[in-house]
Amino acid sequence: MDHAATLALFDRDLREGARPDGPGARVERTGAVVRQTAPAHGWNGVVWSALDETDADAAIAEQIAHFTRLGRGFEWKLYGHDLPVDLGQRLVAAGFTPEPEETLMICEVADLTLDTEPPGGVRVVPVTDRAGVGLVADVHEKAFGADASWLRRQLLDRLSADPGTVVAVLALAGDEPVGAARMELVPGTRFAGLWGGGTVRAWRGRGVYRALVAHRARVAAERGCRYLQVDASDQSRPILERLGFTPLTTTTPYVYAPVR
Repeated sequence: MDHAATLALFDRDLREGARPDGPGARVERTGAVVRQTAPAHGWNGVVWSALDETDADAAIAEQIAHFTRLGRGFEWKLYGHDLPVDLGQRLVAAGFTPEPEETLMICEVADLTLDTEPPGGVRVVPVTDRAGVGLVADVHEKAFGADASWLRRQLLDRLSADPGTVVAVLALAGDEPVGAARMELVPGTRFAGLWGGGTVRAWRGRGVYRALVAHRARVAAERGCRYLQVDASDQSRPILERLGFTPLTTTTPYVYAPVR
């Protein structure tokens, strides 16, 4: 894989050429910024920018004003190769809070190791209804220690309005949900994104996460996707590297909460 060419393709197709990621969302370009405005339970934020030292601060102020008018917090998704080089510092100065840095990892599906099976007694099943979505959200809350009410609504919206663009799965030990994940396919591109892969604490280190990645990768291959991308934490990066993913750059969410 040509790293520079793949990163450029990622920027072009998934960032500058971003598409709305759910019902009620819209993507628009305003100057040198591409942003998504979505319902309150959706993802609101900046996905791409082409700024420099002369226009960065004004662009930041414009996005703050836009989302504040709507009463919504939002995220500026900053990548390691974005300019200007001090954009992160400028965002902090404007009132954003950085969350933990992750690694953008991409692989060609054809190069992946896809024969990974779940550990004994565990099976991976698709999620297609409200009950399954509830279980996915429950696993998310147990795995990440964070409220997942937004995920319940967002995933239900996607499965109802455009089920061909999202794949959600559960790992079950008997009838007990022990892992969950989703994959988002982007129409008009060769990319699919892996999101939300989590395992409850008691089942970590047994291969559940690897099995969830392999399962989604097989689905991506069946649907003709060439590339898989994931924002990897420090915990998941080694697993993904062993499966065949390559780190290309970093990504850091900068979050702005409007003053109420």
